[in-house]
Amino acid sequence: MSPPEIDAGVHRQLGELVAGMHGLQDSIRRMEEAARRSEDKSEASRAVVHRRLDEVVDRVGKVETSIVTVQEDVTEMKPVTDEVRRWKLMGMGALGVTGLAAMALGVTFSEALKRIGMVLIGKG
Repeated sequence: MSPPEIDAGVHRQLGELVAGMHGLQDSIRRMEEAARRSEDKSEASRAVVHRRLDEVVDRVGKVETSIVTVQEDVTEMKPVTDEVRRWKLMGMGALGVTGLAAMALGVTFSEALKRIGMVLIGKG
C-alpha cells in the first residue's frame, strides 16, 4: 500500500471511530435524560406518598383524640346509667307493691259493696 492509500484508510477508520463516538455520546445523553426524567417522576411520587402519609398520621391523631374523649364520656355516664337502672328497678318494685295494694283494696271494696247490696236486698 502506498502512503496515500494508507492515509485514506486511516482517515476512513478515524471517521468511523469518530462517528461511533458520537453515537455513543448520543446514547449516553439519552440514558442520562431518561434517568433524570425517572428521578423527577420518583421525586413526585415520593412527595405524594409523604403527603398521604402525613394526612393519615393527622387522621389517626384525630381518631385517637376522639376515642379518648368518648372513653371519658362513657366513664362519666356509667354511674348515671347505673343510678337510672336502680331507679327503674325501684319503680317497678313500687308499682308491683302498689298494684297488689290496689287489688287488695279493690277486693275489699267489692266485698263491702256486695255485703251492702245483700243487706239492702234482705238476703244478709
